[in-house]
This record gives sequence, C-alpha cells and structure tokens, in this order.
Amino acid sequence: VSQEDLLVLVDSLNRDEDVDGVLVQLPLPKGLDPRPVLHALSPEKDVDCFHPLNTGLLALGEPRFLPCTPAGVLELLDAYGVPIPGRLCVILGRSHLVGRPLAQLLTARDGTVILCHSKTRNLPALTRRADILIAAAGHPGLVTADMVKPGAAVVDVAMNRRADGKLTGDVDFPAVEPVAGFLTPVPGGVGPMTRACLLQNVLRAARLRQGAER
Repeated sequence: VSQEDLLVLVDSLNRDEDVDGVLVQLPLPKGLDPRPVLHALSPEKDVDCFHPLNTGLLALGEPRFLPCTPAGVLELLDAYGVPIPGRLCVILGRSHLVGRPLAQLLTARDGTVILCHSKTRNLPALTRRADILIAAAGHPGLVTADMVKPGAAVVDVAMNRRADGKLTGDVDFPAVEPVAGFLTPVPGGVGPMTRACLLQNVLRAARLRQGAER
C-alpha cells in the first residue's frame, strides 16, 4: 500500500458512521511514515491514543482515552493490590507507546517516577530501589535478579522474538521470580490487558459519539 492510499483509507474510516474506533497497527511496513497516518486519525476514533490532541489531553490530566498498554499495567497493579501512591516506580524505556505515557499515568496516581533509557547511568542502582519496576526496553534478559529489590512488583511489558520463534520479555523470569513479590509473564501478562483496555476505549468512543459520556 502507498502512503497516499493509506491516508485515503484513514479518511474514509474517519467519515464512516459505522466505525467507532480505529487502530493503526505499528510498526508500519518499511517505506511508510506513521506520523502523518496517526495525525490524520480522527481524535474521537483514536482508541490507541496516538493523535497529538489525545496525547496532549493525557499530559494535562484530562484524557479522552487511556493508552492501552499503560492502562493495562495499571489494571494489573490494581488487581493484585500493589499500591502506587508514594512508591518509587522505575520504568525502563521511554517510548511514546509505553514509557512516556505510563510515567504520566503513574505520576497522576502519586507514584514517584524515574524514566530510564539507553543513556541512563548506573541503571542497576536505580532499579534496585524500585518498589515497582516496569521493563519496556525491548532487550531480552535486560533485568536480572541482582537488579530487583526483594518483594518488588516487576511488570514485563516487552515482547521480543527469540531465535527459536518464541516470545520473551526483558526480564530473566526464572532468575527474578524468587526475588520479586509480583512478576508478570511473557506472553500472557500485559498483552491480554492491552487488548482488554483497547476494547474499553472502543466502547468509550462509541458512547462519546452518541453523547452518552463526557
């Protein structure tokens, strides 16, 4: 598909009254620029929360939709009774998909957030202080047992494909499991929550378009 054809399709979906939500599956194939595609989406149908207007509303603390994967992380923490207020939350990875919006959501919940990236110095010293450690860097085996505070909640968001085709996260699961108080698997942890939160956003989008919510 060409860039122009993709933009035409997005425009048709924006105009289609039978469509309540649109998701652009990233990454796009090589040769396609995702930015104009995401910017062309109707903000009212942008159920993955990538349009600049929706990311701006999130930054202001007035979100129309919550980004699906970060919202799924919060749902998991809440479901297992992991407290956020006052806790040190360390995030590995500063992507627009996970790290940055998750930092905003945790801050809004009164967590104390450190957002780490490839230039962060002395990373293990930071992760060992974390009450909540969230791995979303895309580097298999990045988080080892000596990087985890005993009893910490460790959420592995990454989805990496091994040479044998199997999925793995950023956390060395067998080594970290005896140390962590809570630990999500890959696959089967955050992924299903992402899909559930996406469906919540589609439902909210439909209600907003019908005037049933504000």
